[in-house]
Formats: sequence, structure tokens, C-alpha cells
Amino acid sequence: MSEKILTTLALVPPGVVVSYGQLADLAGLPGRARYAGHCLKKTSEVVNWHRVLRSNGQIAFPENTLNYNLQCEKLKSEGVEVKNGRVNMKRFGWIPDTYTLLSVLKY
Repeated sequence: MSEKILTTLALVPPGVVVSYGQLADLAGLPGRARYAGHCLKKTSEVVNWHRVLRSNGQIAFPENTLNYNLQCEKLKSEGVEVKNGRVNMKRFGWIPDTYTLLSVLKY
């Protein structure tokens, strides 16, 4: 099942973000937001983990930790505004187009 999470995350383009719950839903695993986070934490593959946030747009790592700062930097480098550890999900949230939903996502 973690393959579904990682495959779906690979589709999220630079400059946008998803929540853990949205990632799980798009991967065909509704209600499995915590599982999505677990998959990202345990993977040894290089993935775009920095594009995944809490549902309110908040970075999940404690403030001023290495991962928190790294996630902020990576998001900012893609043009995503991070203010006080939070991203405006309405502005920067990924909304897959119809083609992606119907043809690319396999779940």
C-alpha cells in the first residue's frame, strides 16, 4: 500500500502542496492520513515529502527543527509562501485536473 502513497505523491507538481489526508484519498486509501505520514517517514526512496502538510496547511514538524526548516526552504524555493509554519491551502493546494483524476491516478 505504501507504493500507492509514493506513486501518488510523485504526481504532485512543484509549487503546490497536499495534505496527508488528501494524499491518502487520491491514493485510494480514504481516511488513512496517518498511514500516509507513516509511509513517508519509513521510505528510503527520494520523494517530495516537503509538499505534504497537515490539513490546515501547517508543517507537521516542531518549529525550528532541522526538518521544519528544510521543509520551509524547499517549499519557498518552489514559490510556495510559508508564513509562521503554515501554507494557505486554498492558494497553494493541489487540485488535480480531470485527466489526472480519471486517467493517471490508478486508484
